[in-house]
Amino acid sequence: MKRILFVNILILLVFAGISYWAQEKEKLEITMAERAQTASAAGTEEETPQPAGTTDNPAEQNPQAENPTDAQQEETKKDFIRWVDFGVSKFAMTEAYEYDRDTYGTDAHISWIDQLAYTAAYTGGSFDSDRTVCQYMDKLREEISQGKTLEKLVKDLEYFSYYQEAYTAVLGGMVGEYEIETADEDGRKSWEKRYGLKAFSPIAKGFPYTDYDDFGVSRSYGYKRNHLGHDMLGQVGTPIVCVESGYIEALGWNQYGGWRIGIRSFDKKRYYYYAHLRQGFPYQPELKEGSVVLAGDVIGYMGHTGYSTTEDVNNIDQTHLHFGMQIIFDESQKDGDNEIWIDCYQIANFLYRNQSEAARNDETKEWRRMYLMKDPAAEAYERTADYSMYP
Repeated sequence: MKRILFVNILILLVFAGISYWAQEKEKLEITMAERAQTASAAGTEEETPQPAGTTDNPAEQNPQAENPTDAQQEETKKDFIRWVDFGVSKFAMTEAYEYDRDTYGTDAHISWIDQLAYTAAYTGGSFDSDRTVCQYMDKLREEISQGKTLEKLVKDLEYFSYYQEAYTAVLGGMVGEYEIETADEDGRKSWEKRYGLKAFSPIAKGFPYTDYDDFGVSRSYGYKRNHLGHDMLGQVGTPIVCVESGYIEALGWNQYGGWRIGIRSFDKKRYYYYAHLRQGFPYQPELKEGSVVLAGDVIGYMGHTGYSTTEDVNNIDQTHLHFGMQIIFDESQKDGDNEIWIDCYQIANFLYRNQSEAARNDETKEWRRMYLMKDPAAEAYERTADYSMYP
């Protein structure tokens, strides 16, 4: 009897697995079909009415017109990714990153994004099984070590190019060459050139916080909506750190996010949203829209402002940082119903390995990073004394 029951359960699991992967494949095929639309294709996406008010957050967008404009119709003809379901695990990012870093400059080098895209092309974007992740990454590394090229290995691999483009948009600015200050035993500082992770955790080193995956949970202030970010709970005044170098695109009060900062990556693919900053002294005084900030800089302080049309009000019950990541393939996705916000819980946990150390100035009560950084991406960006945090 037990054997029959076991066989029946096994059969059910097999059918469930087949059904799941069929659904995942169908989702991906739909996404790829949308990208393949040509100029002859036209149409509008289903609208979701939202309350009025211009902002940088999807929770606060104006509803689109009932009849699409010529510009909106033109957007439907463009070929760009319209949705990303980023499900890469911390484990997978760690495995891919460490191999990327350790083999950089050798014939065996494979970027972490290519490793992740290769794995996703086989798993349909699922990274739930660490064993499966290792299986495909090891397979790719072995074939590259045998002299095969990535181009040849992925030539007939369906959806590799999609995942490569999608993951590049999400992770593209986090690994690369940079210089950073280091200190010897006597405290003397010097500059060191490195290749590796040049993105930082949003929370400064030494400051405790708790978090869990709360992406998509319900919110009700203003109107019912989903939570499109990641909450990191801590203490008022905890220094908030710039994750990736970029420039400030939004700064100031927002009734949903309170005091908030929006930072755009130099390639314009990523928009980082830091919200509910401290009452009275939310961010560094020299910051303004257009300022260039570097990964690891202290940009603001944790608080619980927001949920009010009146500025500088604490209406959030729990002190926390709302950390959000928006992915942008086309400027039409920056504001409106077509925004792409990803679940960045796994990214935040991966970045915990690289926390920026900060020191407090007792006179100004400001926190500043202890070790400066030089980012080639920032140096390549057009910078002036008026539009840079650093002259």
